[in-house]
Amino acid sequence: MPLDIERDQRRFREIVRGRLRKNLRKYVTQGEMMGRKGKDLVSIPIPSLDVPRFRFGDNGAGGVGTGDGEEGQPVGKGGQPQGGPGEAGSDPGSEHFMEVDVSLDELAEILGDELELPRIQPKGDANLQDEKAKYDSIRSTGPESLRHKKRTYLKALKRQISTGEYTASDPRVVPIKSDKQYRSWSTVQHPEVNAVIIYVMDVSGSMTDDQKEIVRTEAFWIDTWLGSQYQGLEKRYIIHDAVAKEVDEHTFYHTRESGGTRISSAYKVCADLIEKQFPPADWNIYVFQFSDGDNWGEDNEKAFSQLGERILPHVNLYAYGQVESPYGSGEFLGRLKSRFGENHEAIVTSEIEDKDAIYESIKTFLGKGK
Repeated sequence: MPLDIERDQRRFREIVRGRLRKNLRKYVTQGEMMGRKGKDLVSIPIPSLDVPRFRFGDNGAGGVGTGDGEEGQPVGKGGQPQGGPGEAGSDPGSEHFMEVDVSLDELAEILGDELELPRIQPKGDANLQDEKAKYDSIRSTGPESLRHKKRTYLKALKRQISTGEYTASDPRVVPIKSDKQYRSWSTVQHPEVNAVIIYVMDVSGSMTDDQKEIVRTEAFWIDTWLGSQYQGLEKRYIIHDAVAKEVDEHTFYHTRESGGTRISSAYKVCADLIEKQFPPADWNIYVFQFSDGDNWGEDNEKAFSQLGERILPHVNLYAYGQVESPYGSGEFLGRLKSRFGENHEAIVTSEIEDKDAIYESIKTFLGKGK
């Protein structure tokens, strides 16, 4: 019986994976369909896996092949609908959904397969390892601070019972030296965080909530893929209008300023962050910038100087995503390409017109395998 259950579980997982692959573009573009459950799981609605069955009509209500009629006359279900217009219905819906928990690693594997994403080769000495002590065994000697009281008591109890010292009328258990048990440890290699994603976003007045939702959705899939490629992943968030600052994730997606736009301020904060906290020799660094393409014209040269001298030489990838906005000029992307060329080794760009463009944007960003 257990084997049958395991076989059924495997088949169910295969069916779920097939549904996810089939509808992956929908899940990617409609991030609100997915719910995060803890650190490693997401909940995804998929159509119910119903067993096919016959559905019978109403007895005596007529139908195809019965009653009077003329050639070419539309055929419909006989009888009149119950209740008037606008009343609540009593019949079940035509399609039901069930929520399935999927691990982020499994989701990343499906994303990689469907988008044909190359596996990432970390650069330099970025795979940091640290030795950690793991308490995973018991021994008969050790410091009193590590004495395992429960195991010591049980061993003393067994000894007293076997030697006849234990009596129910006087249930005292007194451990001796040979009864004492101590926790012991082994040294294991513990992977430390070895990659960082730095998200940069324009939060000036021209970036609307719709554009921020596109950024949030795309960032989820970027996190999912890069998180599957590295044993550890750090994330940092920078927002800017005319002035930039580092913030937490919630503030990143829920801030809107009314000032102008100076992208150079964000590049400076980003470059300072890399310099102080993420030495390029030890870290794989990814910078993802999202903007509507607006920037103060006189600031472009200063921005490109910061980007070219302090960021590009140190990162695995600099990705610029231009989110279409009814208020943004969209000029920055063209100026970026003009300054650094179309085929710069560290730069990849994407134009994101709406949610439907997220799928191809992710493939563009992550398709280099850097």
